[in-house]
Amino acid sequence: MKLVFTFLIALGLSIKPDPTQPIVSKTYVWAQAPVTRKTASDQRAILEGTSTDFSHIEIHATTLQPHQTPHPAHKHDEEELIIIKEGKLTVTIAGKTKTLGAGSIALMMPGDEHGFDNRSDAPAAYYVMRYAAKEPADAERGKKAGGSFWIDWNDVAFQAHDKGGIRRMFDRATAMSKRFEMHVTTLNQGLWSHPPHTHRAAEILLMVENSAQENIDGKLHPATTGDLIFLESNVPHAIQNTGNKPCTYFAFQFE
Repeated sequence: MKLVFTFLIALGLSIKPDPTQPIVSKTYVWAQAPVTRKTASDQRAILEGTSTDFSHIEIHATTLQPHQTPHPAHKHDEEELIIIKEGKLTVTIAGKTKTLGAGSIALMMPGDEHGFDNRSDAPAAYYVMRYAAKEPADAERGKKAGGSFWIDWNDVAFQAHDKGGIRRMFDRATAMSKRFEMHVTTLNQGLWSHPPHTHRAAEILLMVENSAQENIDGKLHPATTGDLIFLESNVPHAIQNTGNKPCTYFAFQFE
């Protein structure tokens, strides 16, 4: 089996992750993610599995060609988060439509019909995270917290601080999460975000610009633009900017 695995890696192929296994805390490299090419889009598989609080998490990235839609509007039982990486994506949720640019996000509650299309003359790339909690979904909790929503990057203020700055996206409950918090950090050259620490919530970091390294339980994991870092509940971690200019990354915690 080891020889077969080595042969697949040599060919640039990968083995599909087992969705029933815990997700490993590490960097998931954009350039190494397997790509499925479709008529209107390319889909890049990033990670899939379980975590402390979630029976299923799946993250992929879609690059959608101009004037195309990846699929008809649909709804499903999982919750879904999208983060726009490049270009402009038109998002429709429960009959309301908004065109969003890079850095913008949308969060869809289970059962809400939603769809995406690229109405521009350039490709649009976006990350998709679908997830289901181990506990039953609480639709009423998600509704009371505000239901499905989107946030335009241009509407989020940058707050400077001594290490760089922060954009606070949201901090609220959802149908699948008791708490889901997201912000975007800009970290100055050479700096660490903080000493290694732990917290109950799992966390994902998504590199938006430039390079860094994540200390995960004492081991350093490099990451650059497009890469994703998964951190399981209570795993010690910290991030350092390893580039020659500020780096920027999404950070989101969920439990």
